[in-house]
Amino acid sequence: METSRRTVLAAAAAAGLTASATGAAHATPTRTAPAKELFGRMPDGTKVERWTLQNGGTRMKVLSYGGIVQSLELPDRHGRYTNVSLGFDNLDDYLTATTYFGALIGRYGNRIDKGRFTLEGTTYQLDVNDGDNSLHGGAKGFDKRVWDVEPFSGASGVGLVLRYTSADGEMGYPGTLKVKVTYTLDARGDWRIDYEATTDKTTVVNLTNHTYYNLAGEGSGTVLDHELALAARRFTPTDKGLIPTGELAPVSGTPFDFRRPKTIGRDIRTAHPQLVTGQGYDHNWVLDKGATSAPEPFATLRDPGSGRTMKIATTEPGVQFYSGNFLDGTLTGTAGRVYRQSDGLCLETQHFPDSPNQPEFPSTVLRPGQTYRSATVHQFSAR
Repeated sequence: METSRRTVLAAAAAAGLTASATGAAHATPTRTAPAKELFGRMPDGTKVERWTLQNGGTRMKVLSYGGIVQSLELPDRHGRYTNVSLGFDNLDDYLTATTYFGALIGRYGNRIDKGRFTLEGTTYQLDVNDGDNSLHGGAKGFDKRVWDVEPFSGASGVGLVLRYTSADGEMGYPGTLKVKVTYTLDARGDWRIDYEATTDKTTVVNLTNHTYYNLAGEGSGTVLDHELALAARRFTPTDKGLIPTGELAPVSGTPFDFRRPKTIGRDIRTAHPQLVTGQGYDHNWVLDKGATSAPEPFATLRDPGSGRTMKIATTEPGVQFYSGNFLDGTLTGTAGRVYRQSDGLCLETQHFPDSPNQPEFPSTVLRPGQTYRSATVHQFSAR
């Protein structure tokens, strides 16, 4: 049963918060200018900065390395803050891990079959880093690069503009790609990501963010009791290498049906061939809304225990829902606790995996003179 509005107001006031008409607790919309500190140094001595953003009751810490969201602090229904993003407390762990905690992903989010595709008559071989496939841009994708960061504070909120130029041939991709990503926290405390990119040679682009969420709190245990809803009637089944078969399969009558909210753990142990292949959920859902010019809502994630709720809107036609299947207890997070299977989940807005080799999928081709644009908004509340 939800906490009453009077209880929410009292708890919010005690924490210096206000409450919306829906009973969702929010911080008073005052903002703090972005602040930076030294987080560490790369092996070559390059500085890695950590930026702190705060607005509308949301607190976020972002690294210049990989554009990584190191922490995302949100209040629960009683106004108590905790970090809900998985990550590390030191740079060395980020340098060696292959989990992509909180990172910007590029040039191509998700997998490309055998790391190979043909574009305008030329076949390109990418860096292969996931069995026979290329994953998330290769072994040194955008998550392993130091980005230039410029802070801002204005009418839209507070945030960071991150820039990186990927050289022609980097990780095997054609064209010099100039990338600009903007993180904004608005007066409500909602987090918006805007992606832009241009190229001097025809290439493929699929950018996303790989934050792992646990709305009960980082290091608190499983997310299998989180409730998820996805506005998607279809998903893309995969082969044993997690490459889409090309089919757009209906979710109806399968464990992949999240059209009505249900707990993530309800069907995850079902002996469905796709759940066996992925060791859980690690699939692309085809969003009913398709690709849109402005972000449209498609997902709601809620932790019943804390009341924290995240609604997501995007311009993208797909989302990769990953249930943290390969977290195996070998990594220690910021709270000093190890991460085990399903201790966090990802909802990566995207075009579809392996689109360069799947002509029926929405195109990820970017040509000179064009500008790649994508936007995703995360709206936070506590009920």
